[in-house]
Amino acid sequence: MEKETSKLNPLLCDPESGVCEMPTSGNGGKTQNIVSKNKPVKVIYFTDPICSSCWGIEPQLRRLKLEYGGDVEISYHMGGLLPDWSYNSGGISKPSDVAHHWDEVSKYYKMPIDGDVWLTDPLDSSYPPSIAFKAAQLQDKSKALIFLRLMREMVFLRKKNIAKWERIEQAATQAGLDVEQLKADFEGKGKELFNDDLALGRKLGVRGFPTIFVTNASGETEMIYGAKPYASFESSVRKIYSDAQKIPYAKNWEKLFEVYPTLTLREFAELSEISFPDAEQQLTDLVKEKQLTVFETKNGAIWTRM
Repeated sequence: MEKETSKLNPLLCDPESGVCEMPTSGNGGKTQNIVSKNKPVKVIYFTDPICSSCWGIEPQLRRLKLEYGGDVEISYHMGGLLPDWSYNSGGISKPSDVAHHWDEVSKYYKMPIDGDVWLTDPLDSSYPPSIAFKAAQLQDKSKALIFLRLMREMVFLRKKNIAKWERIEQAATQAGLDVEQLKADFEGKGKELFNDDLALGRKLGVRGFPTIFVTNASGETEMIYGAKPYASFESSVRKIYSDAQKIPYAKNWEKLFEVYPTLTLREFAELSEISFPDAEQQLTDLVKEKQLTVFETKNGAIWTRM
């Protein structure tokens, strides 16, 4: 049965469909005007810094970049998941209602998410970190992605309110961004770019996150809606571009942590292509050997190379 629009709440993500769905939806549009100019395949990714389902597909996206980065260009767009708390639907009407839901979603995706941020330091909107990301893209697209990852780790694992400028500034400093320039763009051009993303999302009919359009130079498009397994990403790329080259990559822990400085258990298992128990044992041993450090939450952990 289809959900009633009135009952949707952007923070009540459905773990089975893997979607954080918005109360309103746009009309489906075409992607011909935003195809890749540099690579055969363009992935147009609509996301949000506090979208738990988007955090759930980090392992798949990281693997896609390693295996198909030669043919695939990923374009990140912000979707505006939580404008404010005027939503009063789906059993969520205040921040504390999200806490238990995030804890449940964490178990489903096998990705560490601590819902207690909604009890201790709740966000009033996802717009500030979204605008900050657009501002960061103006400086450096690679650093902007590091910045987005850092903000996600802050909110999902460290229970930090990333709508506050002090947290945004902290993540920006860690990512190597010019904080003064970021602040200026956050208050200016970043807002315009964020509004452009919202407008593009409406044009393309984006109604939830993650929404991913896989498109080629002819404008042929495959859509991945919600948190799907890696096979869905791979098959969409191959369907759009049959000559896509799968790049072999080093799966040993040194090389993986060289590319991605922080990894969750699921990410490490996915990228190493080993079982969860084997991945956990290896990570535990590396901590004992003082090769990695671990940050633990009540719902999982994240490892960092020393």
